[in-house]
Amino acid sequence: MTEPGSTAASSGAAAPNTTVAKAVDPVHLAAVVLITASVLWRASITTRGYLTSDDFPIIGQADAGGLSPEHLFGLYNNHFMPAARLLTWATHRLTEYEYWPYATLMLIGQVAVSIAFYRLLRLLLPAGWAMLLPLCLFVFNPLTLEDSAWWAVAINLLPMQLAMIVAVGAQVRYLRTRRPRHLVTLGASVVVALLFFEKALLVVAAVFLLTLCLYAPGGPLRAVLTTIRRWWPAWLVLGGISVVYLAGYLSMSASTLREPVSAAEVSTFLQQFYGQSLPTGLVGGPWTWLDASDGPAVVALTPTAQVVSWVIVAAFVGCTLWLRRAVAVRAWTLLLLYSALGAGLIGATRLGSGFSGVAGLVPRYFGDVLLVAALCVGVALCGLRRTEPAEAVQPAEGTQPAEAVARAEATQPAEAVERAEATQPAEAVQPARAVQPAEATEPAPIRRHPQAFATALAVGLVLLVGSSVYSGVDFGTDWQSKAGRDYLNTARADLAAAEPGTVFMDQPVPEIVVPGLAHPWNLQSRFFAPLDEEPVFVTKARRLWVFDASGRVRPAWVKGVKAAPGPAPGCGYQVTGGRPARIPLAGTVVDYWQAVRIAYISDRDTTAMFQLGDSEVVPFEVHRGLNAMFLLVSGGGNAVQLTVADPAASFCTDEIEIGALVPQPVG
Repeated sequence: MTEPGSTAASSGAAAPNTTVAKAVDPVHLAAVVLITASVLWRASITTRGYLTSDDFPIIGQADAGGLSPEHLFGLYNNHFMPAARLLTWATHRLTEYEYWPYATLMLIGQVAVSIAFYRLLRLLLPAGWAMLLPLCLFVFNPLTLEDSAWWAVAINLLPMQLAMIVAVGAQVRYLRTRRPRHLVTLGASVVVALLFFEKALLVVAAVFLLTLCLYAPGGPLRAVLTTIRRWWPAWLVLGGISVVYLAGYLSMSASTLREPVSAAEVSTFLQQFYGQSLPTGLVGGPWTWLDASDGPAVVALTPTAQVVSWVIVAAFVGCTLWLRRAVAVRAWTLLLLYSALGAGLIGATRLGSGFSGVAGLVPRYFGDVLLVAALCVGVALCGLRRTEPAEAVQPAEGTQPAEAVARAEATQPAEAVERAEATQPAEAVQPARAVQPAEATEPAPIRRHPQAFATALAVGLVLLVGSSVYSGVDFGTDWQSKAGRDYLNTARADLAAAEPGTVFMDQPVPEIVVPGLAHPWNLQSRFFAPLDEEPVFVTKARRLWVFDASGRVRPAWVKGVKAAPGPAPGCGYQVTGGRPARIPLAGTVVDYWQAVRIAYISDRDTTAMFQLGDSEVVPFEVHRGLNAMFLLVSGGGNAVQLTVADPAASFCTDEIEIGALVPQPVG
C-alpha cells in the first residue's frame, strides 16, 4: 500500500514529507496556474460588458436610500440582502455608473471562491493530479460566467458559493476533530451568506447531505440516524440559525410560491434542468447560447450536443462506478439529492410565471448546484482523503473508549468504516488503530495502468478547458452588447451639450434597459438620479425635451387622442369671459398618467385651468401670443375642460393632443 499521492495515477509524483518538496508541489503550482488562467478568462468576458437590468434599480435604491435601515433591510424582488445592498452603496460612492469598481469586486470575489474551492479539494480528496479535474470543472464552468459578470447575480451567488465552501470545510474538520471552534466557523459562514442571499439556506442542506452521503456509515436509514445522532451539535447550530432567519424573512416577504400551469410545464422544466443544463454544465458546455436581449444569454443546447453531453456524463459516471463503486455511488447520490433541492426551489418559484418557459435554462440558477457537482466529481474520481490532520490522530485527554471509537469512525470516510466493520471482528476495531493516518489505495485498474490513467486524465483536462473556453466565446459576444451602456453614454453626452433650461417629463427608460417589472425604478428620474449632473424633470413646461430610444435628447411631442375640430373659424375653441369651455375629444383616453400638449394663442398673460374628464384641475401659465404648453395629468375620458382666469382674456386653441410623449417629428 502507498501513501496518498504516491501513485503516478493519483499525483504523478511522490509527496515526501519535506519542506522543499511541499514548496515545489507540482499539483499546487498547476492549480495556481489554472486558477489564474480561469480568472483572466473571466476578466476578458466581464470587462467587455456593463451594468444591466436589475443593476440599475439596485444602484438607484442605494443612491436614494443610503445607509437607512429601510434601504438596507428592505426586500428587492423578495430578496433579503442587506450586506449586498451595503456593498452596492459603498461601491456606488466611488463612481456613478462606472463599471470598473463592480467588475473589480466580482473578479476579486471569483479569486477568493476559486482559491477556497481548491483548498477544500485538498481537504477532502487524496493529494494528486486527479483533483485538478473537479477544480477545472468549477473554475472554468461557462454556466457560472454570469456569476462573475452580472453585479445583481454576483452579489448574491459569490458570497453563497464562498460560504458553502467554508461551511463544508468546517463541517469536515468538525467530523474529524470534534473541535467546537469548527462549529463557530460553520455557523458564521452561513450567517454571513444569509445577509447576502436568502437562498444560502441551501448551504445548510448541502452540509447535511454531504455529511450523510459521504461520512455516515451504513444503509440509508442507518446513515440518517447516525448523521443526526452522532453530529447533533452541528445540526443544533445550523437548525437554530435557519429557524431564526426563516421567522424573520417570512415575516417580511410575500410568498413567491406558484403552482405549475400543467404537467407539461413541469416536464419541460425537468427536461431542461436535467436533460440540458446540468449535463452540459458537467462537460464544459453548452457551446451555443440564446441571446437574452441586454442580459446574459441562456442555454440553447442543440439536440446533437444534448446527446453528446449525456454520453460523456454517462461514460464518466460508469467509469467512476467501475473504479470506486462504494464512494462513487455515495457521491452521485449526493449530487442527485442536492440538485433535486435546487430544481424544486426553482420550480416552486418560477413555474406558472412568465419565465417558466426557460426556467431550466437560466445559468444563474446553477451556481450552487455546479459547485456541489464539482465536489461530487472529485470524490467519485479520487475517493475521499483518509489521512487525517495531526490533531485528529490522538484521542483528546480523558476520552472514554466509546467516545474514542465514535471519534475514530468520524475521521474516516463512510466506505472505509463500513469496510473495516465488515472485515474485522468487533473487538479488533480499536480506537488506536482507527485514528492512525490511514493508507490511501488506488483501484486495481489504476495501479496496473498508471500511465494510461494519467494520459486519460490529461486529455480530459485539456478537452474540458477547451470546451469551456469555446463555450465562453458566444457568451462573451452576447455579454458585450449592452443597450443600457449605450443609452446612458448617449444621454450623458447630449445632456452635457444641452442648452440651459432643458427640462423633461418623467417616463420609463426603454424596456431593454430596465424592464417594466422594476417600476418605479425604471423611470428616468430614478435611472439618472445617481449621476452628479442629472436631468431636470417637471410636470409642465412651455418647451419640453425627451430622450429617444437611443438616449438622444430631442424636442418633445405628444402622440395620442386629439381634440375634435373647433367651431370658431381661425380660432378653434375660444375660451373667454371666465367661463369654462368643454372640448370633446376624437376618442376616449384611458384613465392613467397622460401627457398633454396644448397649442394656443392668447391676447394677454393670464392663468388657465385644464381638466381631463373628472380628474383634478391642473393650472398653467398662459403667455401672450402663439405658444404651446405641455402638461402631465392623471385621468381619462372623452372630453376636456379649459377655463381662463382673466375674464377679459381671449384664449384660442385648435390643437390639443393627449397621450404619450415622443420625439418631435422631423420636418
